Amino acid sequence: MTGEAAGHKAEILDAGNVIGWMQGRMEFGPRALGARSIIGDPRNKQMQTTMNLKIKYRESFRPFAAIVLAEKVADYFEQKGKSPYMLLVAPIKESLRLAITPAQKALFGIDKLNIPRSELPAITHVDYSARIQTVHKETNPRLHQLLEKFAARTGCSVLVNTSFNVRGEPIVNTPEDAWRCFMRTEMDYLVLENYLIAKSEQQEIAKDESWKMKFELD
Repeated sequence: MTGEAAGHKAEILDAGNVIGWMQGRMEFGPRALGARSIIGDPRNKQMQTTMNLKIKYRESFRPFAAIVLAEKVADYFEQKGKSPYMLLVAPIKESLRLAITPAQKALFGIDKLNIPRSELPAITHVDYSARIQTVHKETNPRLHQLLEKFAARTGCSVLVNTSFNVRGEPIVNTPEDAWRCFMRTEMDYLVLENYLIAKSEQQEIAKDESWKMKFELD
């Protein structure tokens, strides 16, 4: 991926779009690490709700994990070491947290869960923590380059990363799987290796939602 191409994708993310991201071989393990991921802008206050309701088809309050340039992790989280497999949880830096007002403290249930708690609301849990993946140039050069371009454009070295699937389904494996998931959900763009596909330029597929019942929900 050229720097210009990565810059264009960073621009797309900065505009509030959601990208399905398929690169190289599939990961093996409990987390999507940038080979089969859905990514978005963590600064966007609507991103968590949008990804949950329109793409993952699950409850709006569920938090997402963060990917961050490995060399910048200490700028955002109380974490100095590596976390390449997204298995560690770290507190958000105090300087990025937002104070909770008395009126917000009086809220209950989902209303309380939806309060923005940091400058990165889409990846901040109610206790000001986040599950993080540090992205390293040596092991994931394309995702690292995208984060660099996003940081150069926005000043933010963090993106939302969730697995490329909908609730109840396995993570996509093949390009056909990725295309199917992309077209059935409200993702805005799909990156298949060197190809960038815009939803707005695709023909609509038949509105058959019976596929949602194929797998038992969690």
